[in-house]
Amino acid sequence: MPYAFTEQGVSMLSTVLKSDTAVKVSIRIINAFVATRRFINNNAQIFQRLDTLEIKQIKTDQKVEQVLNALESKELKPKQGIFFNGQIFDAYKFVSDLIRSAKKSIIIIDNYIDDTVLIRLAKRKKNVKVEILTKTISKELYMDVKKYNEQYPPILIKKFKDAHDRFMIIDGKTVYHIVASLKDLGKKWFAFSKMDIGAFEMITKLKENDILTIRTK
Repeated sequence: MPYAFTEQGVSMLSTVLKSDTAVKVSIRIINAFVATRRFINNNAQIFQRLDTLEIKQIKTDQKVEQVLNALESKELKPKQGIFFNGQIFDAYKFVSDLIRSAKKSIIIIDNYIDDTVLIRLAKRKKNVKVEILTKTISKELYMDVKKYNEQYPPILIKKFKDAHDRFMIIDGKTVYHIVASLKDLGKKWFAFSKMDIGAFEMITKLKENDILTIRTK
């Protein structure tokens, strides 16, 4: 047996049941259908807006969840900040997290590179390419990189004399300006900032320069 009737079904039923009570009930049911249809027609735009609002709310919830997950997994890096002298571990962890966040490539521009920077680079993901641009490549640094490359995925070290500040470019799209040399993080006050300009222009400029590549493997 049916549990519900359509408006047409109630209308057909009213032709079968002839009692006064049945007629009154049929009329009330038909009136209810008419009122419901009128209500839906008059408020169709509101219902459409509610549907749109619900969809937007779902998307907003998804974005909030992504942000919370990023915060929980510590993938969301601060855009700028200051480390004070003595915050050696905090600064070390910040740079290590940047290195871990790279998925494809890391370019480091720093005129004062030593083996402590190489230790940090051992934390990178597998198959992440690394290039170091520095003003002077001493025999000691050359040997350090050579020994590093014998154990870990190789890095390239290049002579580059045009930079004064320190930069780290992650995956060719994210540029961090780091005031202190990576080997001296936390020893004195220094600031860092995530630059709003794209890394593409920076990489293009680097390619335009005559950079000497020192291969150690």
